[in-house]
Amino acid sequence: MRHVSALVFMALLGSQSLYASPLQSAEEIVEGVSNYLMEQAESLAGTATITVTPPRLQQQPACESLSYAVPGNAALRSRMRVIVTCLAPETWTVPVQVALNIQGFYYVSNKTINKGELISLDDLITREGDLLRLPPNVVTDPSLIVGYMAGQRVNTGSTIKSTLLQNPQSVQRGQSVRTIARGNGFVISNEGQALQTAAPGSQVQVRVASGQVITGTVLDSSTVQVPL
Repeated sequence: MRHVSALVFMALLGSQSLYASPLQSAEEIVEGVSNYLMEQAESLAGTATITVTPPRLQQQPACESLSYAVPGNAALRSRMRVIVTCLAPETWTVPVQVALNIQGFYYVSNKTINKGELISLDDLITREGDLLRLPPNVVTDPSLIVGYMAGQRVNTGSTIKSTLLQNPQSVQRGQSVRTIARGNGFVISNEGQALQTAAPGSQVQVRVASGQVITGTVLDSSTVQVPL
């Protein structure tokens, strides 16, 4: 009788394992995280190398719909964490550690560039390295550097940051500008003083001769369009 009971127990155990839910594979998560970050890296002009550390799973059931996200929608970094969430059939979350390298080209100045100088291609030297290890706001597209004006002194060998660049068609704080207001078949023109530095297409405040402060849109380095 004991022998029969043991056989019945083993049969029941076997039937339970037969119908047990499959478990989530770490390999699928690694592949998903890698693909997710590769898509994120497409906006950077470089070649991405992604190393994903396989997560330590704790018997999570296999997932039919995995979601990937970077905490706080943070920018890509050399070392970062991706949160993987299962949306169905059961909800669970696991963090995944990632090492990321994006090899690409960037530019440094080959001479001292003084404030107010227009930057030419001859002022730049190409460098290659991990773009994620560059300081914030470094410009890697030369078309966004050449022809722009240095907003402050750039030392030899320095990277070029977007915060240092000014559109040569920008109005400068304190300069005299012409304001224009266009109506149906007429234009009203006035003179004023820009109260801040602003690039074409952006808003700027102007103090006109009467002392009134008006807001308009920068058209070029000397003209601001104001609404009627």
